[in-house]
Amino acid sequence: MTLSDSTSPLSVDIDTLQGGAADLSQYAGQAVLIVNVASKCGLTPQYTGLEKLQKEYADKGFTVLGVPCNQFLGQEPGSAEEIAEFCSATYGVSFPLTEKVEVNGESRHALYERLVGFADAEGHTGDIRWNFEKFLIGRDGTVVARFSPQTEPESAELVAAVEAQLAV
Repeated sequence: MTLSDSTSPLSVDIDTLQGGAADLSQYAGQAVLIVNVASKCGLTPQYTGLEKLQKEYADKGFTVLGVPCNQFLGQEPGSAEEIAEFCSATYGVSFPLTEKVEVNGESRHALYERLVGFADAEGHTGDIRWNFEKFLIGRDGTVVARFSPQTEPESAELVAAVEAQLAV
């Protein structure tokens, strides 16, 4: 599977948080960590680690892509403006954020249709379990790793997976 392949997660249409097309194809040749995010979750402090990854590896061909989702106990209830303000003011988020989408169920966004079939290290596939589930997309546009919501962005296993993709 390559970025030009219609099954690549980076070939889907999704809007930015501010509106307008996000054009995920701009990340061709980069490693991308896609994370469903929420502002009012016990895991929300992971924004700190995600931003550290962004700052440390952005100039090496990496980006975090935050995907707001309100499907888990309504923990991302804000408007696009409120989400952007919270992320910027509270965590200094500089990585891109998409529009708010559904990651599970009948209205699951096409991006997540292409992600949920990939298994994590424990063999979990299918529905997103909670906010801050993470998918690493390799430089070739394929899903190369899936991490549980509880996996911290700065964990040894996640950092090693990112660095392995950047070494390709």
